[in-house]
Amino acid sequence: MSAPMRLRVLESLLAVDQADWDGLVPDGNPFLRFAYLAALERSGAVSAATGWHPRHLLLEAAGRPVGALPLYLKDHSWGEFVFDFAWADAYRHAGLPYYPKLVAAVPFTPVPGPRLLLGRGVDPAAAAHRLLDGARALAGELEASSLHVLLPPDTQLDALGEAGLSLRQDCQFHWFDEAYGDFEGFLGALTADKRKKFRRERRRVREAGISFDWLRGGEIDAALFAEIYRFYASSFLRRGMAPYFPPAFWEEVLATMPDSIRVVLARREGAAVAAAIFFLGGEVLYGRYWGCDEDYHSLHFETCFYQGIELALAEGCRRFEPGAQGEHKLRRGFRPVPTWSAHWLAHPAFARAIGAWLARERQHAAAYLEAARQHLPFRQDDGAR
Repeated sequence: MSAPMRLRVLESLLAVDQADWDGLVPDGNPFLRFAYLAALERSGAVSAATGWHPRHLLLEAAGRPVGALPLYLKDHSWGEFVFDFAWADAYRHAGLPYYPKLVAAVPFTPVPGPRLLLGRGVDPAAAAHRLLDGARALAGELEASSLHVLLPPDTQLDALGEAGLSLRQDCQFHWFDEAYGDFEGFLGALTADKRKKFRRERRRVREAGISFDWLRGGEIDAALFAEIYRFYASSFLRRGMAPYFPPAFWEEVLATMPDSIRVVLARREGAAVAAAIFFLGGEVLYGRYWGCDEDYHSLHFETCFYQGIELALAEGCRRFEPGAQGEHKLRRGFRPVPTWSAHWLAHPAFARAIGAWLARERQHAAAYLEAARQHLPFRQDDGAR
């Protein structure tokens, strides 16, 4: 007989051994690693002050972890990139509280990946059932309105649906290496007018006297980090927002997971003028944040997208995920891919109404994906890849 499984609620990831947690994380996903999630807590990016209260679920059998669900009690809907503000507004108009709610996600990080972390040798269906039942029970104990599992992979959708969560479909734009070899090989797959446009954009950056350095996390010292952080913070401050991550977060991940971090630094006459921060995991490059001192023609596209594609090719990555939203990525060879979330609402009437709305929305999302594919910039013989 298999050992009985029991659930623990962790109000901090620091309550679990790093090796035990990382033993549940699939290889190649930097954002679920203990080092990343713990840095969020230790730096204060995730805290009561920011409205993210850790309530991770740890599933144990025979005294060892066999499953986990990274889970947070939320006071708001910011930093999730799956938007439910209209639902919160409907609750408010009905005189009901929408917050707090429970969210299974990586804070501030719209990267698809496993949310049900399951160890080897465990019955995946039984473990997933136990984790999701535990999450809904915890929602009741905490008087949370709902449970939301954000950006899970396709392989976990059946388990989420069987647990009574309603599925929601959205879209991101990812670049895939189709054995291009190098950037010129990628350009060769595009229509002639797009090749001309991309080369013109890249030439304008060079003509402005801008060159690029690629840096690994271990090559970034304190002085260089201060410049990079200034660029990172500027992209938030321009929108009147405080940066999601304080300097202490970046200092910690640069120290604890330097091999997962890449920075593209733009220089003009020797001075840094822009930077983009990337994470590397397995065969995927993740573009996260960028900022600049002043505007230069096409610098954003060059730093974040074209340099990112070249970096992905150099690192042997099969896929490049540049972040959430942005139809402008479609025109630069980033293909539309479906993304998902799953939602359970405790209030029966709202659950029925939102479930019906999600069913209609999924039809529109599928139609949008198909329409977006018709606007890819590839030659006709390459567009179906």
